[in-house]
Parts: sequence; structure tokens; C-alpha cells
Amino acid sequence: MSLELDINAAIKAAMLGKKEAELRALRAIKAAILLAKTAEGGNGELTEADESKLLQKLAKQRKDSLEIFRQQNREDLAVKEEEELAIIEQFLPQQMSEAELRTALTGIIAEVGASSPADMGKVMGVATKQLAGKTDGKAISAMVKELLK
Repeated sequence: MSLELDINAAIKAAMLGKKEAELRALRAIKAAILLAKTAEGGNGELTEADESKLLQKLAKQRKDSLEIFRQQNREDLAVKEEEELAIIEQFLPQQMSEAELRTALTGIIAEVGASSPADMGKVMGVATKQLAGKTDGKAISAMVKELLK
């Protein structure tokens, strides 16, 4: 079942259950899907990888907003972002644990032959392609910095 069909079914359930926060997040996902499908150069269909990237982008936007709202002591807005983030994360594929990420990055570092922080670009290029959809870019970057010390 495609993400779009899942979202439509979830929107109906949220409407029937009168769940405002869930409905807000689901509508944001649906809007992003429609924009991606009708974007210039698009073929009107999204692959699973495209759907995953889309959901990650939405989750990242919520996390960034959440951080900003907390810095500005806007707890009312931060709560809304947290609610939406929780709903979006339900549709994201399972993310890698820290141990799994460390193992994968150690393998990539050995594969590229990186030995110092100067080689970070090489490692990041390969890592972001191989681990796309499985973990956040910030987590990859932080772990690579730690491993290349």
C-alpha cells in the first residue's frame, strides 16, 4: 500500500476521531506528497525512496522548528510541533540505532581508506548515499567526526 493511500486512510480515521493534532500532521504530509507529485520534472508518481525522503524532510522541519520554539520559550508552539513530529515519525521507516550506525560507518571508513578528519568529505559522500532513509544526516556527520578523530 502506498504512502498516499495510508495517509488518506489515516486522515479519515483522524477526522472521525476528531483528533486535531493528528489531522494537522497528516494534512501536511498529504500536501507535501501532492506538491512532490506535481512538481516540475516529476512523473506524477513517487517511489518508496522519494516518500522516505519526503517524510524525513518533514520530520527535520518539525525538529528544527521545535528547537527554535524552545529557545524562544514558545512552549505552546513547541507542543504542536512535537505532536506533528510524533505522527510523521509513525510513517518513517525504522531508523538505525547508534551501534548500527557506528558499525556501518566504520565499514565505510575502511572502504574509502579514510584516516583523518580531512577525509570526512569522502566518507560523508558514500555514507549519505548508503544510509539514506535509515538515519539523519546530522547523526551521520557527528559520528563520522567522532570516528575520524
